[in-house]
Amino acid sequence: MLAAAVETRLRHLELAVELEVESGRCIALAGPSGAGKTSFLRAVAGLLSPERGRVECDGGVWLDTGRGVDVPPEARGCGVLFQQYALFPHLTAWRNVAFGLHESDRAARRSRALELLERFGIGGLAEARPAELSGGERQRVALARALAREPTALLLDEPLAALDATTRAAAMRELAAVVAATDVPTLLVTHEFAEASLLADEIAIVDGGRIVQRGTASALSAEPASAFVADFAGASVLVGLAAPGPDGLTVVELDGGGRVTSTDLVNGPVAVAAYPWEIALEPAGATAESSALNHLRATVSSVTVIGNRARVGLAAPQQFAAEVTGASLMRLGLEPGAAVTATFKATATRLIPRPANGS
Repeated sequence: MLAAAVETRLRHLELAVELEVESGRCIALAGPSGAGKTSFLRAVAGLLSPERGRVECDGGVWLDTGRGVDVPPEARGCGVLFQQYALFPHLTAWRNVAFGLHESDRAARRSRALELLERFGIGGLAEARPAELSGGERQRVALARALAREPTALLLDEPLAALDATTRAAAMRELAAVVAATDVPTLLVTHEFAEASLLADEIAIVDGGRIVQRGTASALSAEPASAFVADFAGASVLVGLAAPGPDGLTVVELDGGGRVTSTDLVNGPVAVAAYPWEIALEPAGATAESSALNHLRATVSSVTVIGNRARVGLAAPQQFAAEVTGASLMRLGLEPGAAVTATFKATATRLIPRPANGS
């Protein structure tokens, strides 16, 4: 078990985060840049000394500001995978992996390093230096180094951020397999919900130095506690005023114009969340073929192709997005300036109460 509670004043915010991670599980601390998540991880690793805090792992106390305990980073027994990997450029791959194994002789260090490099499929690159490795290969070397001392906890700081889009997907799958097979508590810091969803058992979303909601990826997507969480989880978020409608449904008059219907029962100011892949597009004026109740007129503002699908930015009185297949993109002739109708079901329309002042 890794248990950490950290409170400290950072330059731009008050950080107050408390987390527990059980052995064999991965918890993602996820949120936007500047939310305080990396500072929390650094405090756990011993790279930042907070004003107040306590960190325990595997029965040992790493930090207790009340008793003046602050174990140095190298004695905490945790493996850290840094965002930029922090490999020594003058050392070969196996020497980078073996660097922290000071208590072993050279033969044992080399044997352990080669074993891990083979495990990650890069045993043949043991004599290569970091400059000779691809981004994905450098990540695997850094991960092998983090696991070399059989750590009591694994800390991952934006582990995929340094990779290009081509390498990223494969590296994410490899990292997910390693995390799943690691029988220690794993703390992941990331600014991407999709990355957290794949790698972590649970996600703690942090904003402004506080955890605002924690749960599985599916639970956070289905029941976001705020418009911020819904937006971070990938939903298109609109705002409006909800009131009871016909047939036990709720009708929302959107700010700036437009109306949507939801099965959620909410009254008053709301945020409306709908996921882009649940929004269908048809040319403006086309006859609706589905039973969906929500039809919003919009103009295509952008088209971003991602593999075999495309994210379509939509300009209406409020901005939102839809996601379609590449085939639909071609069939509909979607391009900036095209007039479309966005259609989605009432059951796919989540309503989140918000303060009357809109904050």
